[in-house]
Amino acid sequence: MILNDVHVGISRNKKRKRIGRGTGSGTGKTSGRGHKGYGSRSGSSRRAGFEGGQMPLFRRIAKRGFNNRQFAPNVVVINVRQLEAAFDADAEVTPEALASRGLIPSKFDEVKILGDGELSKKLTISAHRFSASAEKKISEAGGTMTVIRPVARKKSD
Repeated sequence: MILNDVHVGISRNKKRKRIGRGTGSGTGKTSGRGHKGYGSRSGSSRRAGFEGGQMPLFRRIAKRGFNNRQFAPNVVVINVRQLEAAFDADAEVTPEALASRGLIPSKFDEVKILGDGELSKKLTISAHRFSASAEKKISEAGGTMTVIRPVARKKSD
């Protein structure tokens, strides 16, 4: 190996291959598409998972069970630590107030309050669910909790 030849032919930015520029270029005439057939036509492309006619992997492997995750409610969680930092004493905490302050995303089905962290302020909290530890911490701080009934979800046909 000669050290000054190690990086010969290697460049940071590869030049694009200019196809269809005469037979002398090596990619002239059929421009690397071969003769006839599906691959020679415009718009030809293989779908994801195509294995050249062989039975594809996703069809070879047995399928078991199902999941209903797509129909489950989208529950966003927030901890009492975040409520402590974001709200003043005697404030009213609602899902709309949480969304407006950027603590939860604007699209959700239910809000659950969890008990991670400490709460020293008296807050009036409205949410769909409360963990046992969150209920304990909110009541110890002198706050009140209101459980909101979840909105009935429409059944998809």
